[in-house]
Amino acid sequence: MAFPITRLRRLRRSEQLRSIVRETHLTPEAFVYPIFVCPGEGVRKEVRSMPGVFNLSVDEAVKEAREAHSLGVGSIILFGLPQSKDEVASGAWAEEGIVQQATRAIKRELPKLVIMGDVCLCEYTSHGHCGIVRAAVGPQSLGAASAVAPPPSTTTDYEIVNDATLELLARTAVSQVRAGIDIIAPSDMMDGRVAAIRKALDQAQFLNTPILSYAAKFASGFYGPFREAADSAPQFGDRRSYQMDPANIREAMREIDLDLQEGADMIMVKPALPYLDVIAAARERFDVPLAAYQVSGEYAMIEAAARNDWVDRERVIMESLTSIRRAGAQIILTYFAKDAAKLLA
Repeated sequence: MAFPITRLRRLRRSEQLRSIVRETHLTPEAFVYPIFVCPGEGVRKEVRSMPGVFNLSVDEAVKEAREAHSLGVGSIILFGLPQSKDEVASGAWAEEGIVQQATRAIKRELPKLVIMGDVCLCEYTSHGHCGIVRAAVGPQSLGAASAVAPPPSTTTDYEIVNDATLELLARTAVSQVRAGIDIIAPSDMMDGRVAAIRKALDQAQFLNTPILSYAAKFASGFYGPFREAADSAPQFGDRRSYQMDPANIREAMREIDLDLQEGADMIMVKPALPYLDVIAAARERFDVPLAAYQVSGEYAMIEAAARNDWVDRERVIMESLTSIRRAGAQIILTYFAKDAAKLLA
């Protein structure tokens, strides 16, 4: 008997039929909207490489959070641009740090909005690395206060002081939760950071604060626009010694497993589209909430192509987000959160 070639087509004849049998569904509640907060008042400065994304002062960040919340977006994540930077990232854990200020202001107006706090030092360090830096020569054990950054002309003679960094990451997490952050999201990729943060939160009596770990964060070329938005580009060298090699998927599974053992409640893969296989593998192996970050470079490429009339912007936004969800991510961090929520309304 010949195969009935019309069998599958019957369910594709109209949008109504396609929607009935659709396997993958997007909802605004699954989106996390990134917001970049900077000093000042009334500041709304567009990021050159990310059209439609802005550096926002606290008052403007409140407005942006209010709009996202009104569209049904499930959460926001805050990134800070401090007034000044130093070698120990003091702006990250200061009580009056920019993220702490923004969190309190947003919570006053939107107490039920879930706010994630990115925990990393790159936006706050004078050298732009995600941890404390010291010259590769000299004493083998230095505390955070005595770590010394190498000169900007040096690209190899430095190292990231992992354990000293953990102390500052933990301090940052506690400071953010005291300000009202609901979910801590460490993105630094230091070894042992989840355990250090979990211990610090528990000791501060924040036992119920969940950790969403950037467990598989790759050393990607797709982060460029973010580094402009957050003013966080390394002043020397790169981050390949602590972020993951893009070639390694088995290592990504080990990283995720370690973070879960250390106390992570949720895990994240970053970037998203170039690593759909990693998302799918993580979904298959780990039965915990899984997030993926559609990063700045992914956003910028779609925007650039759409502005040149090379792609249908709305269609490509929804197709890209659907692919991330289809791969297994139930939480999607995306700069398209508001646009996608409007399209889903």
